Amino acid sequence: MSAATDTREPQLGWNTRRRWVAPRPPAAQTAAELRHRLLGPLDRWRDWPRLERTLYWAIPLACAILAGALRFVNLGTPHSLIFDETYYVKDAYSYLHFGYEKNWSDNANSLFVTGNFSGMQSSPEYVVHPPLGKWMIALGMWLFGPSSSFGWRFSSALFGTLSVALVAWAAYKLFRSAVLAGTAGLLLAVDGHHITMSRIGILDIFLSFWLLAAFCALLKDREDGRRRLASRLAASALPNGRIPATALAAGPWLGVRWWRIVAGVCIGCAIGVKWSALAFVLAFGLLTVLWDASARRTAGIRAWLPAAVVRDAPLAFVSIVIVGGAVYLSTWTGWFLSSDAYFRHWAEANPDPTWSWVPASLRSLAHYHLEAYTFHTTLTETHPYAASPWSWLVQGRPTSFYYVEPSGCGADRCSSAVLSVGNPLIWWAGTVALAIGVLLWVGRRDWRVGGALCGVAAGYLPWFMYPERTMFTFYAVSFEPFFILVLAYVLGHILGRPTDPPWRRQAGFLGLGVYLVLVVIVSAYFMPIWTAQTITYLDWRMHMWMPSWV
Repeated sequence: MSAATDTREPQLGWNTRRRWVAPRPPAAQTAAELRHRLLGPLDRWRDWPRLERTLYWAIPLACAILAGALRFVNLGTPHSLIFDETYYVKDAYSYLHFGYEKNWSDNANSLFVTGNFSGMQSSPEYVVHPPLGKWMIALGMWLFGPSSSFGWRFSSALFGTLSVALVAWAAYKLFRSAVLAGTAGLLLAVDGHHITMSRIGILDIFLSFWLLAAFCALLKDREDGRRRLASRLAASALPNGRIPATALAAGPWLGVRWWRIVAGVCIGCAIGVKWSALAFVLAFGLLTVLWDASARRTAGIRAWLPAAVVRDAPLAFVSIVIVGGAVYLSTWTGWFLSSDAYFRHWAEANPDPTWSWVPASLRSLAHYHLEAYTFHTTLTETHPYAASPWSWLVQGRPTSFYYVEPSGCGADRCSSAVLSVGNPLIWWAGTVALAIGVLLWVGRRDWRVGGALCGVAAGYLPWFMYPERTMFTFYAVSFEPFFILVLAYVLGHILGRPTDPPWRRQAGFLGLGVYLVLVVIVSAYFMPIWTAQTITYLDWRMHMWMPSWV
């Protein structure tokens, strides 16, 4: 696995507290040495070999083409509102016409799929998820018609496909390896969990996309921050090119970081889809400041941690929290502009002198959020496909989005299903890789796997805080791209380094190749139960590898 200079694994040393830690590098002597240390020998695009520049874009594009074929072909099947489409698709239709959600009659689903929207009622609907994901569903309905099942799933397939391109790009940025970038993109492209979430009109694939986009923006910001640090320290160099000690005391301010602001916008959009993105505000905020601290330490700055806290953290807070909060608030524009949306005039009906200085619309929205939070934290309804987070990684209880027994398969009994079970070879191997990745990060402090683990932790661990709440395995799609990146990182160790003996590299390539071929074969086998194809009931039963999948 090749890597630029700034991604090399640190050499470990023994400190006075008898812990294995990476020794702090000495201060850079010259501006050229500093830039090489922070950015590596190929820090500029034009320095890259032509083949590498081509693969940098070609691999994500190829992965996206494969992913698009698996997500868009027969996207309109089945032509019915399946699982939570009954909520979000009809809400999206309400958004197109009113900018907020309206109630629907009990028989609205059967009418809706035929293009009859008379089931919509005049009263506003109480919903517990923010608006952005439903606006994204509404985009496809606006393009292809509200009664088109292809239309209400179009945005899910589009952003699921884009997610595959982004994860391949992120893998290239992290590992500087075309093989691992292609591996990560392929694994996400053919995984059934991601495929099914990209072929149904519900919110979670949009949450996953915006979180991954935020991470990609932070990768660009990490690179930009190191380039700024190198340039500003170089500007203080003496005539002989040496960096003075005064410049290395705390280091310079790095100014407004535009890619970090982009990350804040993406995180705001993610929260505007589902509140479970809130954990990523803290996780990504800490991650980007720690990356800055690491850059200052690598440059040989003496007060590297205090400097990162004082000089980098405040603007990081503004970029992630303030910008993200403003973007989130903007997703409620339709609710603000309405006159009769749910709780829209709660503040006027419940005046409070203590809070009279707060605009009534914001007070009403705050009350709405409090009610929704209460709903989320007390949701304990029994559901046949509820699944504890302990079972998510091994796909212990995948969610059945759709199951009917049609005729016409040439057997006495037929099945057509959409089961959001992931490819077992990906998820079972990924679970092992996750444990290995944690051990490797603890032992080597490799920032590459640390960033991916941060995404997994933020998307996965908070669910354990609510053990009584009703939860589903498909929630795992929010952190699945980061899970895939951890798996790709561990597969990179199996692949070996360019400096390894030829026999070692050949064995690594053979092992990786065999694994990927098996993954593709298993995905082809499971494709019928991911895409609602009509198969015999016996064939469907043969796909149920675990009793808990039935």
